[in-house]
Amino acid sequence: MKHRVLAQARQPACCLAALLAAIAGSLAADAPPVKHPRATLGDTVVEPAWAQRLTVTVGPADADIVGTSQKPIQAAEDYVARLGGGTVKILPGTYRLRNAVYLQPKVRLIGSGSQTVLIKEPSVTTTLAQDSDWFDQEITLTDATGFEIGDGVCLRTKNPGTGATEIVKRTLVARTGNRFKLDQGLRKNFWRIGDTKVSTLFPILSGENVSDIVIEDLVLDGNRAKNDNLDGNYAGCIFMQECNRVTIRGVTARNYNGDGMSWQICHDVLVENCVSEGHAGLGLHPGSGSQRTVMRNNRVIGNNIGIFFCWGVRHGLAEQNHIEGNRTGISIGHHDTDNLVTGNQIIRNEKVGVLFRPERGKDFAGHRNRIENNRLVDNGPENGPAVDIQGGTESVVLANNEIIETRGPAQRSAIRLGPETRDIRLEGNRIRGFAKDVDRKP
Repeated sequence: MKHRVLAQARQPACCLAALLAAIAGSLAADAPPVKHPRATLGDTVVEPAWAQRLTVTVGPADADIVGTSQKPIQAAEDYVARLGGGTVKILPGTYRLRNAVYLQPKVRLIGSGSQTVLIKEPSVTTTLAQDSDWFDQEITLTDATGFEIGDGVCLRTKNPGTGATEIVKRTLVARTGNRFKLDQGLRKNFWRIGDTKVSTLFPILSGENVSDIVIEDLVLDGNRAKNDNLDGNYAGCIFMQECNRVTIRGVTARNYNGDGMSWQICHDVLVENCVSEGHAGLGLHPGSGSQRTVMRNNRVIGNNIGIFFCWGVRHGLAEQNHIEGNRTGISIGHHDTDNLVTGNQIIRNEKVGVLFRPERGKDFAGHRNRIENNRLVDNGPENGPAVDIQGGTESVVLANNEIIETRGPAQRSAIRLGPETRDIRLEGNRIRGFAKDVDRKP
């Protein structure tokens, strides 16, 4: 199928040379092939397959840059990026972070498997002692205990006009007593009448407006019990925004008081052979507008929602994942179209295994998605469905899935179709153990 071809084409994304060669081939299909590539000024597509590239090590000892906080990792990222890309290798150890590591383009960040652990330090929260306007680049804290220069902070306030919550993330770069300078201007008003809070909250790894990134073989621990909540539109163990060509492979993300892995308006993201577990928010969050995401061979366990297709997530593939013990297994909704969910194990999710959200009517629903060759076991409560298709959802195919209930039929249904759904095709599904195979709501 087209989805599979795209997925296979993206599989070697960790190899930048192979990726660039594929791009070059697609751009010049009728031109003579590049048989002897050379490094040429300004040519970012064709690159020789160099036998050795720049690698900088970070570790507690015997490393190019020694240390166990975010600072040596950030220094290595920035250094390698300045020289055009390469690898940052984090040696075995526990690294305690007071700010995010900001990822840089064309840099591969690789750990030493389970021996490399990046853990978020406990958060502290206070209020503002003075108002700060949108043009200010400083804040004054009521209680600065636990805040240090270099900390990543999140400011949250209620807009006094609209009642909406305003959020910005910044870094503390200078101080006098309780008064801190920020790395950037606020761009929003943070006033005491808005009950403004300042917290040391941030993603563990953050990428914004960068491309050609690889993250591999490390553990990210959000230290959930000792941190306030910050949702996946702003943070997570990994948070990416407006990035392209990202590979996340062999990463364990655990215990974040928010999302595990969140990518917003990011295209050609591959998440493979990862674990995302124990998060207050979403395990895997392909965010608004993200195109051609591939999520393959991951374990997504014990989150609020396992895989959450956000708004306008299209042409994505969720394949061969193990999705267990979440509140909701997979959620699809607002303008999430033309995605394939295949070959997954969807087991013992509390509310529902697969949900198509109702949204604001059919113009906003998730159409033209395929759910096929999955195995769903013991999902939902005793009066609920394993697969729930709500709202004005149209043109969805459920084919060749195995949907099993072992806890007794009770009032359970395998598939529930809302009254406004249209063109829901059920083909070759194997269903057993339910009171109703298909519950069509009038």
